[in-house]
Amino acid sequence: MNLELLMLGGAILLLLGIFASKLSSRLGIPAMVLFMVVGMLAGSEGPGGILMDNPLLVQSVGVFALSYILFAGGLDTDWRQIKPVIREGFVLSTIGVGVTAFLVGWFVHAVLGFSWLEGLLLGSIVSSTDAAAVFAVLRSRNVHLKGNLKPLLELESGSNDPMAVLLTTTMILLLNNPTYNTLKLIPHVFWQMVIGAAVGYLLGKVSVLLINRLRLDYEGLYSVFTLTSVPLIYAFAGMLKSNGFLAVYIAGLVMGNNAFVQKKSLLRFHDGLAWLMQIVMFTVLGLQVFPSHLIPVVLSGLMVAAFLIIVARPLSVMLGLSFSRLTLNEKGLVSWVGLRGSVPIVLATFPLVAGIDKADTIFNLVFFIVLTSAILQGSSIPMVARLLKVGADGPATPFPLPDSEAMADMSKKMQELHVPAHSSVIGKQLVEISLPKDLLVVYIQRDDEYLIPHGNTVITAGDRLFILTDEKALNTLRLLINE
Repeated sequence: MNLELLMLGGAILLLLGIFASKLSSRLGIPAMVLFMVVGMLAGSEGPGGILMDNPLLVQSVGVFALSYILFAGGLDTDWRQIKPVIREGFVLSTIGVGVTAFLVGWFVHAVLGFSWLEGLLLGSIVSSTDAAAVFAVLRSRNVHLKGNLKPLLELESGSNDPMAVLLTTTMILLLNNPTYNTLKLIPHVFWQMVIGAAVGYLLGKVSVLLINRLRLDYEGLYSVFTLTSVPLIYAFAGMLKSNGFLAVYIAGLVMGNNAFVQKKSLLRFHDGLAWLMQIVMFTVLGLQVFPSHLIPVVLSGLMVAAFLIIVARPLSVMLGLSFSRLTLNEKGLVSWVGLRGSVPIVLATFPLVAGIDKADTIFNLVFFIVLTSAILQGSSIPMVARLLKVGADGPATPFPLPDSEAMADMSKKMQELHVPAHSSVIGKQLVEISLPKDLLVVYIQRDDEYLIPHGNTVITAGDRLFILTDEKALNTLRLLINE
């Protein structure tokens, strides 16, 4: 295939993914389902006819994409909202994941005839929930929840993936090394989680410091900086034998709750990038699936999915939240909003790459379980919220405001001016400066602080003024500042 055809095919798949996201909003099902359908239709058994049977490539694409998705999730999480539910979220993302993995593992061992370790491997793979799928449904169907339910679901879904990864890799280690001393797992797990969190926190702080100190000449380079930071953080954590997924999530959480230059534009950039990664990842995962291989596991997949949705998830939630003040109905909603998504399918490639027995069966089972969970639970979340009476009245979806660059007049843009040490405006209040009429000082960066200016704000040397203006007024102010 020549380059032009490759680029055309890739562009068409991405466009189909974008159209699928619009269709998912109308149907009320997670977009990931349609992304995977696009991949399956483009695959070897679909009209597209693209042959794809490379688990290592799929795993690599999945890990790379998940890193950016988790980073964007952390970046968009407000610490003030999740702080009241930090204890509940931590329990669900650790103990809850472990209980779910154990219960599903027991069921698969008892009913499907898997060995204990093979059952626990499958349970570990499907033990985490998908934040993007949950909130795509809530947003598309305009569902609002009472109290701290939304922050709790957000925290759990965003932070339980590292635990699922850890459990999955541990089960693969035990399957490939039957004589492995299980007592060594305790320090291994401790190291993975603690060092991974520490790396994420430290490099998140360093990233904020560098962004604020670099003062790059081109705005686009800030996006390049954060784009580079994600694989760097993941790789650094991996080199220390810790959990890279946890590291990038914590780094995003730290950065999202600190002030830094170009924050709003970077949030928008990573939101778009996360969508791109979801489309690419699910499309590639769909390409790896052979629909004919799913038929033999339909019955088994339905049984495991039913047990996971009706028994394992509710029991893990009720156990994990037994100390919580949440009502029974609220716990019931948390139990139901346990959509499986990207992480289980990516993790299902790990046994394929590791050469585990029954790896193909596990992959097909996981794919079927995820589809069942997304379609059944995803489409019914609004109805369940109403039945359990945990919905809340929310504001109507606001009309989207234009970007700051487009406000007031399309000729006006956000500009930045530096106040040099010799400027005549130093020591003056804004009201004392003869500012041009068609100009607005939006905010001032002073060292590592960001100030909302008022008429009595005094200008100091080194201030960076961020101004909404046109070229004529900008040139007038530039001459005034440089006098």
